[in-house]
Amino acid sequence: MLAIEKKTKTNNVKISPSKIFLYVLLILLAVICFVPFYIMIINATHTNGEVASKIWLTPGTALMSNYHRLTQNTNIWRGFFNSVFLAVATTVVSGYFSALTAYGFSRYKFKGSKALYAVVLGTMMIPGQLGLIGFYQLVVKIGMANSYLPLILPAMANASSVFFIKGFTDGAVNKSLIEAARIDGCSEFAIFNKIALPLMSPAIATMSIFTFIGTWNSYLVPLIILTDMNKYTLPIMQVVAKGVYATDYGAIYVCITISVVPIMLAFAFMSKKIVGGLTIGGVKG
Repeated sequence: MLAIEKKTKTNNVKISPSKIFLYVLLILLAVICFVPFYIMIINATHTNGEVASKIWLTPGTALMSNYHRLTQNTNIWRGFFNSVFLAVATTVVSGYFSALTAYGFSRYKFKGSKALYAVVLGTMMIPGQLGLIGFYQLVVKIGMANSYLPLILPAMANASSVFFIKGFTDGAVNKSLIEAARIDGCSEFAIFNKIALPLMSPAIATMSIFTFIGTWNSYLVPLIILTDMNKYTLPIMQVVAKGVYATDYGAIYVCITISVVPIMLAFAFMSKKIVGGLTIGGVKG
């Protein structure tokens, strides 16, 4: 009887017109957001003349010829693996040291800590382009030009990650756990690595995703620092694929597709973690 009543109740559920309108609106917005990526992928299958003539919604037959011209002019897969290495290394460095800094601001109260934290947050207000010339001069003086180190090491001081992870750490890492570990004789780094770091992992994972995407799409700083084509990242390879005297649209769209599809897949599979991670920062334990 209870099962029959539950079925009748669920069958009688009606969706209000406002919800139907909301669902239709969300589906329409999703389609609008996906259309540029769809056209990008479709253009990769058409010739230069076809791409220049009109907007195509159906796939063509020139994908392999575009790909062959792209690989003849640029070492696209070398740039792909360079971007993978740089993005992964930057994400790991940023995630660990940002968590370490956020843990320090959250659980160590010392004289001037609030002022120092304010200075860290203040750096978020300064555009990175303003210090680009001085950064390049510093890199040249210390002999790190044409190297990945100047692109990886600055990730240790990621103010936005520190701000987000600290907000989560304030509620996620209980002071009693830290005190108990100290009584048991754990060192401060052991407490961070074995107790605090696992508890902070949701916030770290969220910011790591954004760091990976930002590093993957970074163009200006790698273009200035790197001079060897064998070290070029994928965004720089896209400019190389464009050519000097003539623009090969088919090859460019293939290159852009190779660059964007991994990010689209990563975001598609990790969208729930991203949204969930953005909401946990505001919850206080």
